[in-house]
Amino acid sequence: MLYGAIAGEAYFEGVAGERFAVRNSGAIAVVEGTGDHGCEYMTGGVVAVLGLTGRNFAAGMSGGVAYVYDEDGLFRDRCNMAMVDVDPVSATETDAVPANSALPQQRPVNVNDFGMGDMLRHDAARLKILLERHHLHSGSRKARALLDDWDNSLAKFVKVMPKDYRRALRDLQAEAQGSNAASAA
Repeated sequence: MLYGAIAGEAYFEGVAGERFAVRNSGAIAVVEGTGDHGCEYMTGGVVAVLGLTGRNFAAGMSGGVAYVYDEDGLFRDRCNMAMVDVDPVSATETDAVPANSALPQQRPVNVNDFGMGDMLRHDAARLKILLERHHLHSGSRKARALLDDWDNSLAKFVKVMPKDYRRALRDLQAEAQGSNAASAA
């Protein structure tokens, strides 16, 4: 499912098979579990997995972001850590938020902007929006249960983000802040 997807939104109540969102370059997707090789060679978009994944998750992942509900605490053992970092999702921001940091939005902004906001920040807000959209579009009981116990659920989510993608986004933001400061002078 979603092999090579370039745009759009997809909400799947249930578990996907192997190779979910492989080569995804821009789609937004929520699924309740995956088989082996999820998000392999992913270059963009956002994926939320509300259950277990198979092995080799994120192999070759160079862009985009995935959120995984790590209920059993063993996700890192199933994730291919060669190109990605796996971080806890926090309800609070720890870094200073730049002035141009876009917040995630409940509705897509337009056909080219799905309202996901600044991919370096606002993870808890983005994730909650994804679960709300998933529940709205699929009637998912899993999403509803996670939302009803949000504080405890959030503590079990991890963010999977490619190291080079994070670095590139930070460089772009620093460059934008530098050009904004120069134009203000």
